[in-house]
Amino acid sequence: MTDGYDPGFLGIPLPLPVPPMPVRTLPSPRFTVLLDPARRLAAVTAVTIDGARLRELPRTGEWRLDPRVTADEQTGPAAYARNDLDRGHLVRRRDPGWGEPADARAAAEATFTYPNAAPQAAVFNQSKDLWLGLEDHVLTYAEATAQRVSVFTAPVLADTDPPYRGIRIPVRYWKIAAWREADELAAAAFVLDQSALVDDLAGALAITSLSAFRTFQVPVSEVAALTGIDLGPLPAADVLARRGLRESGWRPLHLGDDIVV
Repeated sequence: MTDGYDPGFLGIPLPLPVPPMPVRTLPSPRFTVLLDPARRLAAVTAVTIDGARLRELPRTGEWRLDPRVTADEQTGPAAYARNDLDRGHLVRRRDPGWGEPADARAAAEATFTYPNAAPQAAVFNQSKDLWLGLEDHVLTYAEATAQRVSVFTAPVLADTDPPYRGIRIPVRYWKIAAWREADELAAAAFVLDQSALVDDLAGALAITSLSAFRTFQVPVSEVAALTGIDLGPLPAADVLARRGLRESGWRPLHLGDDIVV
């Protein structure tokens, strides 16, 4: 089992996105984290999912610091202690958990390192709707169609994010799913945005209703504009443009059926 995101996984070249800031490249089984050491959070995560070989595995693994980088370059346990912040997986535990059982288990357990986490309000991270529902939708699609999918996920690392315990808590997250349609690359992009409703950390931690979190399907180019990340061939593969919906802007998602693929 090769460590790191595989840019040839879809049979069409799809390189790792390139962040605008210096990063630490942290490969793990079937996924890679590009860590921004200044923000102490991931600028990009990239994982390959083989829907035909996904496995249901019991949850194993404990959160730990990544020994490949110093503790002051990653957001560790102190940020999550005695508050309502969850350690939200960016590459989710099940995403790389496919193939032979031992390989699937090792890949899933490798997701429990702090560079692969981002602080999220508990009501958001634990919900079965919106962001978590979107992530489940991607896995269900891959599994139901026996499709290979590459997924890129990270917080939007904005200078305006509220400060807390020496870090800044992201208020937006982005995700791009990419797959193959015939001989062409296809991609769909999503943003979770709470910035219009939350302008400080106290507000973020006080939210008890999922209505405060809004998930949108957006043009892939919008993710590039928000983050400054070079997304390579992904903007040209956007399904919104392919379906004639480029001008529809940010499309709010309420149900899985709202997603355009």
